[in-house]
Amino acid sequence: MISTTILTIAMSVGQCEASQAMAVKAMAINSKPTIAQAASSSDQFSTLVTALKAADLVDTLNGEGNFTVFAPTNDAFAALPDGTIPSLLLEKNKGQLTEILTYHVLPTRLDAKHVVTSNGSKSINGQWIDFKSNDDGVFIDGAKVLMTDIECSNGTIHVIDAVILPTTKNIISTAKEAKAFSTLLAAAEAAGLADELGTNGPYTVFAPTDEAFAQLGSDTINELLKPENKSKLARILGHHVVSGRVYSPDALASGEAMTLVGTPLKIAVVDDKARVENANILLTDIDASNGVIHVIDSVMIPAEKQARVD
Repeated sequence: MISTTILTIAMSVGQCEASQAMAVKAMAINSKPTIAQAASSSDQFSTLVTALKAADLVDTLNGEGNFTVFAPTNDAFAALPDGTIPSLLLEKNKGQLTEILTYHVLPTRLDAKHVVTSNGSKSINGQWIDFKSNDDGVFIDGAKVLMTDIECSNGTIHVIDAVILPTTKNIISTAKEAKAFSTLLAAAEAAGLADELGTNGPYTVFAPTDEAFAQLGSDTINELLKPENKSKLARILGHHVVSGRVYSPDALASGEAMTLVGTPLKIAVVDDKARVENANILLTDIDASNGVIHVIDSVMIPAEKQARVD
């Protein structure tokens, strides 16, 4: 009886000590400011805080979560063209301001050592942010990191010397600007997909270059562009498009994707080269306002639809 009593008391003491340790840890976390509070307490972020208020993002960065914020200084905002900040703070431009600010925020906590060893990450804006490190420092989409790891209760802040801007060009405009996809663009127009890829989304496009289309031969291309072959062409192009933004790390991790026309794509690294089906991926993660483009070196032809057997 005595032994049992002693054991019970010991267990209770142990549980109490564990609870106290957890409480101390929780107090330590809670004693840290939130990201919004930390920014508000620093004079160097007064423009950022004003922008966060105008975009109604203060509550988000005061709330629960594990965010990483690449925080531009006042000088970074001041370096924008004259009139940019007053314009963005107008109520009518709230959407644009929100897009810019959320481009500076990651949905996970990423400390400096992980930033240095990574090539980028997806922002809560949806677009990809590039990370680069060299002898000159660490850069976030070209903005230099000035200070790292300001720890907050709901994430961390890294200070940067410039405002980074998400692209505002849609998939069609981005492809036109690249000047390597004239055949793809002509095919999208002929198939009735140009408006869809220009206005809706987000989509991921595995985009064959002009050289890739040239491998089919001019006769085949001209035949596909005929109005009577519109549905066939649309199926081929739809075989290159996936719903949502699928960046290269996620694409390779999943190993597959389902296209808009319901056909599967296999994605893998073969002989140290990233491939989708039998096409080599030449360039990845080209952001557009409504999606992402991966450049490939051949046109992928989907399997013929199988006849239904009742």
